[in-house]
Amino acid sequence: MQVRQVLEPDAIPSIDDPTFDTAYVGDPDDRVLALDGDPPRAYPFRILDFHEIVNDSIRGDPLTVTWCPLCASAVVYERRVDGRELTFGVSGKLADDDLVMYDRETGSEWKQSAGECIAGPLAGTALSVHPARVLRWAAFADAHPDGVVLQPPDLPSEAASDTDEPAPVAYDEEPYHEYFEREGFGLDAHRGGEGRAWNRTDLDPKAVVLGIERGGDAVGYPAPRVRAAGGVVTDTVGDTPVVVFATAEPHAFENPGHEFECVDGEFRADGTVWEPVTGESADGRSLDPVPARRLFAFTWQDDHGPDAFYR
Repeated sequence: MQVRQVLEPDAIPSIDDPTFDTAYVGDPDDRVLALDGDPPRAYPFRILDFHEIVNDSIRGDPLTVTWCPLCASAVVYERRVDGRELTFGVSGKLADDDLVMYDRETGSEWKQSAGECIAGPLAGTALSVHPARVLRWAAFADAHPDGVVLQPPDLPSEAASDTDEPAPVAYDEEPYHEYFEREGFGLDAHRGGEGRAWNRTDLDPKAVVLGIERGGDAVGYPAPRVRAAGGVVTDTVGDTPVVVFATAEPHAFENPGHEFECVDGEFRADGTVWEPVTGESADGRSLDPVPARRLFAFTWQDDHGPDAFYR
């Protein structure tokens, strides 16, 4: 693992006092990271691009919503570790091009995509993943008319600057748009260079993957492979039977033993139709979401090796 200091700590400021409302500053097609709550909450990537971490609580549970734009890594973690509640900030370091977070209570450093502490008093500790899902803002608003969305904070960020100094943020800008469009990956590619080498042809380094870890096993489900299999696959990770759907984004649920298939664009199993984003059925049943990580293939491979993908 290569760790390097790129920015000063907190040059990209976390959001520690998030506010929510029903009005959204962006576009209907913007992606958001959604959490179930009362009401449900949406965290737009358009805002996370400039802040990367939101320290929040849902139903009294302290959570941290995290996003690494270079890795397209969207993961929600529980902030309570060994009975201690942690708050996280952006260290300014990268580990294999992935965001390194730090906690303000101990100064320990954490690799965002893996949720593992890589340095400091809590080294070797791992954060627990909390279920979340990525979808378009329009889909979130349609599914959750009572839902709320994160509001832009008044915090300058280096991600809005042409230098290493933080600058006021214009949230209608997309600082990583060109990076997502080009072939290269990693910090050097974002800055216009060639980026890192990728020595495989069966999978694009920027393919979106849904990574599931259960019982010591880790399997990454590339969205293109799931779509090629008909949009849905069933599998077992550790001792957990799972079903993974891939439409605009991949989503995973515990499988109670159903045989799923896509028929005329609908996902059917056990005599009814299932919604692939929410896991709800037309007859009122629902699947339990599986805690998962949404990220680029190169980052999942960095964390788990080249063989940790569904085939």
